Amino acid sequence: MGAALAAAWRTNAPEMRVAQIVRKDVSACIASNGQVEPSDPHVIVARVDSFVRDVHVTPGTMVTRGHLLLSLDATDLRAQLASAREEELAAEEQRRVANAGGNAEELARLESDLRRTDAERLKLDHDRHALQRLVEKHAATLEELAETTLAFDRAGAERQFLERKRDDLEQRARVDARRAGLLAERSHQTVRLLEDQLRSMQVAAPAAGTVYSVAAKPGQHVRTGDALAEVADLHHVRVRAFIDEQELGLVAVGQDVQITWDAMPGRSWAGRTEQIPKAVVPRGGRSVGEVICSVDNSDMRLLPHSNVDVCVRPRSRPNVVAVPRSAVRGIGEQRYVFLVKEDRLERRPITVGIVGTSEYEVLNGLSEGDLVAVPGDMAPREGMTVRTVLQ
Repeated sequence: MGAALAAAWRTNAPEMRVAQIVRKDVSACIASNGQVEPSDPHVIVARVDSFVRDVHVTPGTMVTRGHLLLSLDATDLRAQLASAREEELAAEEQRRVANAGGNAEELARLESDLRRTDAERLKLDHDRHALQRLVEKHAATLEELAETTLAFDRAGAERQFLERKRDDLEQRARVDARRAGLLAERSHQTVRLLEDQLRSMQVAAPAAGTVYSVAAKPGQHVRTGDALAEVADLHHVRVRAFIDEQELGLVAVGQDVQITWDAMPGRSWAGRTEQIPKAVVPRGGRSVGEVICSVDNSDMRLLPHSNVDVCVRPRSRPNVVAVPRSAVRGIGEQRYVFLVKEDRLERRPITVGIVGTSEYEVLNGLSEGDLVAVPGDMAPREGMTVRTVLQ
């Protein structure tokens, strides 16, 4: 009778999904996704508005410093340069004239007038003194002396007028010289700028490396600042890993990193964490920190802008007792599972080792072949009788 009741009780017991403890290799890491970036990218941009004439490279082309990447149309720029050179010559002539003192003929005429006036004043001063002596001897009249004195004063006034005129002319010449110098220098700078821009119409690689992006196409109109191509040495790249906020505390500079890429199954690349974020940012519904990783890419198979999987601090243990992470519960530092013993659940403390993406390594508390409850519609309880369903 008791056996029949027990069988009926087990028949009516709730179903509980369970997992069997097995031995397997457990790999532990902080897993996330990331994006490949060049370590030292050179982004080549248009220096002037123009049209693309020819593109000489494609993504993947290996180039040396100075290698011609593409050519832009320089027709308008050549016309501007020719006009600027004419203006430069005119400005240099203005500066030469200004530095020579302005109007040389007018200055020469003023200097001649000053010499004539000085000679006239010298003669009138001599005559005035001679008449003064004659007046004292009653050999000349006061009217004659007054007339000569007036002529001497008029000559002095004429000389002052000529001096002011000369000073004004020299002052204007100095101002004109500075203005002409500035104009000539500006013209010179304009010519040098246009010459530099003309050279930039033949777009060359600024450094040796691989062309990993070509944005320009023949016939395309480009504006100043538009990206034309990107070049970098891809033997070494960096990966921007997007680590979830709750795991950032486990990441430090100098930790080992393993990179995998769905495009090349079975391949991996080694690297190290290089820069830890100072803030978290939203990304696709997640709150993440952007960890910069330096990655060896000596075969250059890992391409910029590729989306990759990142494993920080990769560790692995072969052939260990493993329990699904979903079956493990915890209070503080204590870990436990619900072990199935003769159709009943028994709370069993366990000690775990490394933490994998989907399993824990079990150091003690479980053995290979044990069954443990996993989350389902019903919460497991100590002593609960269940009908097991292997997941």
